[in-house]
Amino acid sequence: MKFGIFYELSVPRPFGGGIEKTVYDNALEQIRVADEVGFDTVWAVEHHFLEEYSHCSAPELFLTAAAMCTSRIRVGHGAVVCVPEMNHPVRVAERAAVLDILSGGRLEFGTARSSTWTELAGFEADPDTTKKTWDEFVRTIPGMWMEERFSHDGVCFSMPERAVLPKPVQDPHPPMWVTVTSPGTELDAAERGLGSLGVATASFEEQERRLTEYRRRIRNCDPVGGAVNDQVATLNFLYCDPDIDEAARLGVPMLGAFNVANAHLLFTREAYPTRAYGLLANLAPGRRGRRAKEDNPGARAGIPEGMAIGDPHHLVRVMKEWESLGVDQVNFLLNAMEMIPQEQVLASLRLFAAEVMPQFRREAA
Repeated sequence: MKFGIFYELSVPRPFGGGIEKTVYDNALEQIRVADEVGFDTVWAVEHHFLEEYSHCSAPELFLTAAAMCTSRIRVGHGAVVCVPEMNHPVRVAERAAVLDILSGGRLEFGTARSSTWTELAGFEADPDTTKKTWDEFVRTIPGMWMEERFSHDGVCFSMPERAVLPKPVQDPHPPMWVTVTSPGTELDAAERGLGSLGVATASFEEQERRLTEYRRRIRNCDPVGGAVNDQVATLNFLYCDPDIDEAARLGVPMLGAFNVANAHLLFTREAYPTRAYGLLANLAPGRRGRRAKEDNPGARAGIPEGMAIGDPHHLVRVMKEWESLGVDQVNFLLNAMEMIPQEQVLASLRLFAAEVMPQFRREAA
């Protein structure tokens, strides 16, 4: 199983005094450490207008900076918004190819269609068409990468025959993913041969339900690109400390701060009458897990089921449970609203890498 770090780049108010630069600087330092200690991937979202929750509106620049200060860790769009009012498909293909070149072939390419009314209405995009435009993006961008010259006559964009340049380093192109928030999107991913990039926390049971059907469908998929990416990733929160109660004292409030910021978002389904955006219906981890409370130190400490908050021994158990479901990668949010001091975030990263990750590296070897 692989391990990654995941960034929303949340910024607490007030926004003055250089706080945004502090958030970006802290994130880049965390990425350098993650690269040194053996994490596999760093992901960054694309969001617009989402005050406090995410100030990551230019992930291609942030990820380029990450690539320039690392040597091994893969860099992942988590993900490019495939809405033409926000991003033209040709520009998406060009920017991604440049990032793949600059990173030495380390790009993971995620796609999304945006979920908030704040963003879609801010660009005057029609929510009823975003699923169609996303589908057109993921079917055409691989062709721009693989074909010497490319033309298209479609619904959301058309172009005469042109050479879309440059081309990615990876052959036939970077691995492609779809961000999964609401149930059902993982099936869209499977049918197109795309990786399932979970960006909403879910319980063990919910993840297992989604993963089983994803695996079944992707075996018979009609891939949109030159290669099938059959990996499944899930989102988590990380705070590792030698003492499980101390980990809970710092990690659980950080998780709570992120959830509060998320609750303030205006999701499209709440503001616009459309069938294109259903209820999220994510069965989030609760405080009672599969194990009885008396057998689960995490539950006794108030840590929600499946969360990577605790001491190394507890986190090995939690990660093994995710592994048993068939999850290929767990991606961690390391902080929210700068709730945890930077030196403790870095200590958590190093402790997890030193005492948890080797358990899984040895098994893989």
